[in-house]
Amino acid sequence: MGSALAAQSVLHQKPIILSIFAITYLGIAVGRVPGLKLNRVGIALLGAIAMMIFGGISTADVISYINWPTIFLLFGFFVIWAQLRLSGFYDKVANAVGGQLGRPARFLLVLMAVVAGLSAFLNHDIVCFVFAPIVGVALLRRQLNPVPFLIALAIASNIGAAATIIGNPQDMVIAQVARLDFGRYLLWCAVPVLVALASGYIIVWQMSRRHLQSRVSPLPAPELEVQPFNSFHTIKGLVILVVVIGLFFSPLPKEVIVLAAAGIHLASTKFRTDDLLRLVNWPILVLFMGLFVVTGAFQSTGYGDQTVRWLAQVGFNLNAPVNLAVTTAALSNLIGNSAAVMLLLKILSVSHPATAYILALANSFGGSLIIIGSVSNIIVVQQARDLGITISFRDFARLGVPVTLAALGGLLVWVVLAT
Repeated sequence: MGSALAAQSVLHQKPIILSIFAITYLGIAVGRVPGLKLNRVGIALLGAIAMMIFGGISTADVISYINWPTIFLLFGFFVIWAQLRLSGFYDKVANAVGGQLGRPARFLLVLMAVVAGLSAFLNHDIVCFVFAPIVGVALLRRQLNPVPFLIALAIASNIGAAATIIGNPQDMVIAQVARLDFGRYLLWCAVPVLVALASGYIIVWQMSRRHLQSRVSPLPAPELEVQPFNSFHTIKGLVILVVVIGLFFSPLPKEVIVLAAAGIHLASTKFRTDDLLRLVNWPILVLFMGLFVVTGAFQSTGYGDQTVRWLAQVGFNLNAPVNLAVTTAALSNLIGNSAAVMLLLKILSVSHPATAYILALANSFGGSLIIIGSVSNIIVVQQARDLGITISFRDFARLGVPVTLAALGGLLVWVVLAT
């Protein structure tokens, strides 16, 4: 009798849970709520709270829905990246790249290669945050049009972040849920990432080389906040990062490895704990926890599985490589790549590694389509605006759309060849 009443209670809650899920994702797609100062993080958090208040989701359910190893992994890496940021490593590399402006074609190649390489192992949002103003000022001083170069910076960061399972938070979530091996992921994804990067370079250069004269008056050398370079702590940070990546090839839990590294950095003789934690991207952690709860509650209703079966019945197999790549890229631009990944992980079967690989790559590649495709794009555009450089929606899409199509095309060709 008691179990029957419990089942009936859950049945009554299913429409409410579906409504909260739909409203939350609609809000995330729009990006704001009229009259309120909410952003996507606040919307996801409110969705999780609503699930508890109106959806009958218990505290125990909330705790079980959140993938805590992923949250710990993200936190640990944020501390590792914060230590390198404070040591001046990012600024040092950005200034070195800015010194290669003598030949624009070579500069573009070096810029995209370095940004992609750093984004594969370091937070690509931080890479964009540091590189954009330094590169933008260097270009303006040379009286070169900074717009195509800055767009290329954002594109390279999106592509490079797909090269490893630690390149961006979404890939970390995918890797944890699908239990991906670091080395196998790297080997499988290396080819489509290199093809996407090469295609991006060719497309950006060919479409921009006749428009390199600056459209903005030279700046009177604005003051930029640059972290002083500390060689000892830079070496320390890089050595610890290399050790962490090396241990990823061992059977040790990844989140424990990263938390141990974060603990070493927190016990620093140079950087205050507050300074390190100030650079932790807390909104991203809150966003993922909120989405874990919202999507977990949605999955408990069975609606996700029913949707996948219905799509298969009408001839749209979501697990088919083409359908998955296109759907992932489209959703990443519609509702944001984090929300898209969290949703697809709840309705997809990622037991086959190739499905998880396609999800990770299409999510990252799709981020280059338009400005709102990824946070790194928005960071670059905002940093450029602070320098008096305007990157319009049309400017970005003019380069981003063909690069994204080429990258996704290369991915699908690789899927055919590799399977």
